[in-house]
Amino acid sequence: MTVVIASKTRYSGTVSPSAIDSETTVLEIPGETDDYIVEGYIDLSQLASGDEVVVREYIAVDGTNYQKFLEVTFSGEQNEPVIRFHSKILLYNMKYKITITQTAGTLRSFLYGFIKEVLGTV
Repeated sequence: MTVVIASKTRYSGTVSPSAIDSETTVLEIPGETDDYIVEGYIDLSQLASGDEVVVREYIAVDGTNYQKFLEVTFSGEQNEPVIRFHSKILLYNMKYKITITQTAGTLRSFLYGFIKEVLGTV
């Protein structure tokens, strides 16, 4: 069986938390027609002294209930501001979500870019 990329979807834009301590969704994929791959980036270059954000990555292995896969806190100006979310291969019914929560400082906006590739066979 030969596996191919049957389709791809790009997600890009800016996410802006609306309030301090308000978890804001960057990307949410509620499953697909076939198994899929997701990966991408968030740019934290807008962070300044006194700012703090928490980035979380969730996966619903059972297709229903999100579980935390990763949680990282970033404080102040970043020397290497681009976060890389490495490729995840997910079953068709698994959900995927990335969130950002600003916990301190002046509310900022963050650029992001992700790609979803749905697998297929020939």
